[in-house]
Amino acid sequence: TAALFGHDEPHIAAAIREALDAGMSFGAPTAHEARLAGLIRARFPSCELIRFCCSGTEANLMAITAARLVTGKPKILVMEHGYHGGVLYYGLEPAPWAAPYPTVMAPFNDLPAVTAAIERYADELAAAIVEPMMGGAGCIPADPGFLAGVVQAASSNGVLTIFDEVMTSRHGAQGLSVLHGAAPDMKTFGKYIGAGFSFGAFGGRAEVMSRFDPNSPDCISHAGTFNNNVASLSAGVKVLSELYTAEIAVAHTARGEEFRAQVAAVLARHSLPLVVSGYGTMMTIIARAELPRNGVDGADRDAVLQELVYLGLLSRGFYTAPRGMVNLSLPLTDDDLAGFLEALDDVCAELAG
Repeated sequence: TAALFGHDEPHIAAAIREALDAGMSFGAPTAHEARLAGLIRARFPSCELIRFCCSGTEANLMAITAARLVTGKPKILVMEHGYHGGVLYYGLEPAPWAAPYPTVMAPFNDLPAVTAAIERYADELAAAIVEPMMGGAGCIPADPGFLAGVVQAASSNGVLTIFDEVMTSRHGAQGLSVLHGAAPDMKTFGKYIGAGFSFGAFGGRAEVMSRFDPNSPDCISHAGTFNNNVASLSAGVKVLSELYTAEIAVAHTARGEEFRAQVAAVLARHSLPLVVSGYGTMMTIIARAELPRNGVDGADRDAVLQELVYLGLLSRGFYTAPRGMVNLSLPLTDDDLAGFLEALDDVCAELAG
């Protein structure tokens, strides 16, 4: 999801070269930060104040840190099999290498269970962090009403909400959560906005984000030598101002929806337990008979069939993630997509035989 523009987009490369001609690392604010912050604020209106960092993982860590300090409460609510970065990795419990936050687990797309967990632990719970579509678990989109329901349950109990839109902010004009009509306290960003360079950002309501103001007596320090990475920020300005405007994002999302329907039609022609889950230009071909609704479902798949599909596509010249994830980049042509569908049809016929 970081290579939305391919691997050598000429306008991005030119913008970065121009920026680097003035210097690579300043250790102080630059005009690139102000420009990109303005573009993010205009595009994603729930972000009243914004800070930059070097990855989506760091953005999520800082958002959680802010929530814990602003609320004075220690715990975070995460979805089962959620993934928010290398040290925010969960199954039915936190991974052994996960950051040691006290954690409450709940199933994705089960609003009664999430609401019950929030109400039970309200006095200890700082925030609920949710992806509008679970990426690592299999591109499992939130049900209608789920995200708004989480926000309502959290706000009613003094708990903040963090929407991890590191990947899903590419969908539609303002990101996937806006398409669901849900506005969290904080959002995190990364991936494609850096156009292939390390990038992260987190933003939200001024009441929360103002704690990062150095003039605040209880300021949350957010130091980082490369927070204002010249290459990443100048690329981000070019991305949001010209190459991935709201109009382009809407059209690209629609193209992804059409393509996913075509993938589903290919899979339906064969007697294999294969489905495609996702939204817009992010999708996952999953070796199971039914579409998953949560992370437990997403993990319940035929591992051998999953790898055979991956290897079959790879041998025919199409690279996907081994877990079946497929993301459409802008340079892909209609012929590229048609070729993928033909290869997938051939792989399925071979495996069914």
